[in-house]
This record gives sequence, C-alpha cells and structure tokens, in this order.
Amino acid sequence: MKEHLEELQRELDQENNIEDFHDEDEATPSRYDITSYGIDFDVDGIVKRLKNGGIFIPDFQRNFVWNMAESSRFIESLLLGLPVPGIFLAQEPGSGKMLVIDGQQRLLSLKFFFDGYFNPKADASSKRVFKLTKVQKGYENKTYETLEEKDRINLENSVLHATVVRQDSPADDDTSIYHIFQRLNSGGRKLAPQEIRTAVYRGPFIDMLKELNGTPAWRAVFGAENDRMKDRELILRFFAMLENSRAYKKPMVEFLTAFLNDHKDIDSEKRASFSDIFCRTIRLFYSALGPDAFRPVRALNVAVFEASMVGLAKKIRESGELDLSKVQRTYDELNSDARFKELVSQSTTDVANVSERLKIATEYFSRA
Repeated sequence: MKEHLEELQRELDQENNIEDFHDEDEATPSRYDITSYGIDFDVDGIVKRLKNGGIFIPDFQRNFVWNMAESSRFIESLLLGLPVPGIFLAQEPGSGKMLVIDGQQRLLSLKFFFDGYFNPKADASSKRVFKLTKVQKGYENKTYETLEEKDRINLENSVLHATVVRQDSPADDDTSIYHIFQRLNSGGRKLAPQEIRTAVYRGPFIDMLKELNGTPAWRAVFGAENDRMKDRELILRFFAMLENSRAYKKPMVEFLTAFLNDHKDIDSEKRASFSDIFCRTIRLFYSALGPDAFRPVRALNVAVFEASMVGLAKKIRESGELDLSKVQRTYDELNSDARFKELVSQSTTDVANVSERLKIATEYFSRA
C-alpha cells in the first residue's frame, strides 16, 4: 500500500513538473498497405532468436510485470499441450529482424526459464533461480535443467503462433508500426508516445536522446528523470522544431513521430552536430538562469522551453555563444513580451501559434 501511494505521488509530481497548454485531437494515421502472415515457431527456435537478436523486445520501462507464478503457469500450459495466445511481431525493413509488439511477457518468461534465472537484473548481486511454482505436482520446483527429458523435449517442440506485419506503403511514411504498437499495448496504463517511439524506432537517434537526457545542465533544469520519457520527448521536440518547424502540422505527436522516423538512422556527423547544439544551448540557459529556466511560474512550460531553445540555438549557429548577461536579459525581455506570453499559455500546438512564437523568440535572440 505504501509503495503504491509513493508511486502515485511520484506520478503526480512528474505531471505537475510540466506545463503544456495544448489542445489537439488524437493522431489520425495515414492509409497504410500492410502485409500480415502467420508463422508457427517451435519454442526452442523462438528462444534462440530472442538470444541472437533475430526477435527483439523493445527496451523501455515497465518491461516485465509478470511474477514467477504467472510465468510458471504459462510454461505449464505448454508442457500440458494446452493452446496459448499467439504473439504479434513487426518486421523491420532491411534487416528482417522482428520487433515484439505484443507477447513480451510470454517470450521473456520462456527466455528466463531456458536461461535458468527469473527476471535477472544487470546490477543485482544475486539471481533468482527460475523454478516452476504453483503448477501441477509433477512440475513443481522444476527448472529447465531438472525437467524430465521427455518434458523438456515436449516444451522445446511446443508451437507458438506469431502474426507478422510489414508495411508495404506508403514508402515515405513508415509510421504504421507506431500505431499498431499503440493499439495493441493499450491495456493497463496506456503507454506514453515517447515510450512507444523508443520501442519502435530503436537506433542511433534514440541512443542519442538517451545520452543527452543525462546532460547535467538538462537534468538540473528539468529535474528528476521522467518515468514516461517526457524529458526525452522534449529533447526530440527541440530538434524537430529547430530543423523542421516549417513542416509542422497538427497533431504534435504525429509530427514528432514522423521526424524521429526520418532521422532514426542518423549518421555520426549529424549526431555530433545535434548533440553539440543541444548541450551548448541548455548549458547557456542553465548558467544564465539556473534551475528556474523555462518556468515562468512553477512548472516547466513546454512552449517557453521550445521557443527559447530554438531561438538561442539559431543565434549560436549564426554567430557563436552569447555571454550570460545577454542570455538572461534577452530571455527576460522575451518572456515579458505580451504577445509571446499569450502564445505560450493557450492552444500551444496550433500551427499559427507555433510559427509565431518561434519567430518572436528567434527575433529576440538574433538582436542580442
């Protein structure tokens, strides 16, 4: 009970840490042409693919929630030859590897059982041996190694049905997997957009966002790391608006997803350039304003963050860094501008609103 209340309080604190006056509808996906087909994997084969990366499970928080009894009952069903729910995979273009969209609890249970340890943690000093529990007497306390040979063979030969999906068109909008993932992972607490992006668009850009999220100045300004990856999403939003604001259209969630999809395989030169401009910009703001940066009242105002960061970043790219006194003075003047204050306090994702506040912020910093 105490842990549950602490978790609720943490969620409340994280929500209150961010101020975002947006008013937008749910993202409406494009019309997609999707190919889907079925594959029957034997359990031994699917575990091998999990280990060699041919099938991979997205890396994000709340990754595994089953307890040992729940995992044991799933494995018992396979041992008994009972039907089990299928899994849902998405095939990556190019690599042919398959992302687990639905079924990660079942697949991780199998991997843990075959490996011998239940949900092992990388930083843990000890591992919990995976022994079947709360199952039929003949299987109780059995590990993969101590199963009778016939039972182990039956388990390895058990079949798990997979539905595999692949987007065929449109060729220039590979975002269908985001929407499929969102719809299939809607049970319990709904996944946040950046959690889904992190699962679907793994690669150099996602790795960069994770790295930049640890930047000391950013952590000092934003506060504790956000469980729903909102801090990483704000870094993504900064890059999207800095690089591609002219292409912005509602809804914001779709704009950010498309930008990430277009840049997921960012090359090392561009990654270094992006990292440099984010770090230089946030360090200047933190040095000039301290932890109150982008907080006109108490919470971090997303629109103020976005416009101020883009305005200063453009100035840095044009003429190098400003001294701290100019950063502070320009920021104060910008946030005293009546029109700017209006634009960051209502309907902040409207196309005209976004365009005008970025223009105002850019003009203020260009004159500094």
